[in-house]
Amino acid sequence: MDPTAALKYDALRERIAQLDSVLVAYSGGVDSTLLAFVARDVLGEHMLAVLAVSEIYPRTETESARATAEELGLDLLEVETDALDSPAFATNPPDRCYHCKQEVFGLLCEVARTRGLAFVADGSNADDLADHRPGRRAAVELGVVSPLQDAGLTKDDIRAISRELGLPTADKPSMACLASRFPYGTPIDRVGLTRVRAAEDGVRALGLGQFRVRSHGDVARLEVEPGELETAWTLRRELSAALRSAGFAYATLDLDGYRTGSLNETLEERDRA
Repeated sequence: MDPTAALKYDALRERIAQLDSVLVAYSGGVDSTLLAFVARDVLGEHMLAVLAVSEIYPRTETESARATAEELGLDLLEVETDALDSPAFATNPPDRCYHCKQEVFGLLCEVARTRGLAFVADGSNADDLADHRPGRRAAVELGVVSPLQDAGLTKDDIRAISRELGLPTADKPSMACLASRFPYGTPIDRVGLTRVRAAEDGVRALGLGQFRVRSHGDVARLEVEPGELETAWTLRRELSAALRSAGFAYATLDLDGYRTGSLNETLEERDRA
């Protein structure tokens, strides 16, 4: 392991040991999987992984999270949430994630109390500090801790450590809830979520790895990892057919490629604050 990553990994283990017992907000992604794996190793039975299940999360991700937890032998509890019941979320304001995380973390804190677990921990990493992350405010308000962030672990560190540990998520593409496919101010409803879900299932079936289908009314804006742009161009007819069959009238390919939080680029400074 790289010496710098090794030092951060040791810091992560020490930070988790300080918690005594913890509920890990687990999604099956690269960050929360490493956190859950290390927490189980350090704390043993004093750790519980909890997976929030909702229609705003891709089904493929939920199924993958279950499979990963089983493969790693994690104790997994599932809880159901429904962010669309909250107008503060469904109207899709710039702080949409705050309202979602407030509900989810609130539920996880209640589970932790009933299970006698001292802390709730999420998979936020050091890179997240540089992005618009309103959900972080909910975590702070509810006392949720972020051991990966506390240890200074970046996404690259987490992937490198995951490879050393043999975790199946080491090279897994990043994923976010389906609400992140809609520009702020565009209401989120089940019809829109179903259309985006079907579109991304169609793109995934064509073999692309890291991508997003952003929903702009009748227009689907496909962001693809820059290294896959040429592949996407050769598949343009098939991709267009997949996006149109999902219910979009127009299919576009973003020439800048995939980047995390691209819809945050339109936010005013006051909204970021």
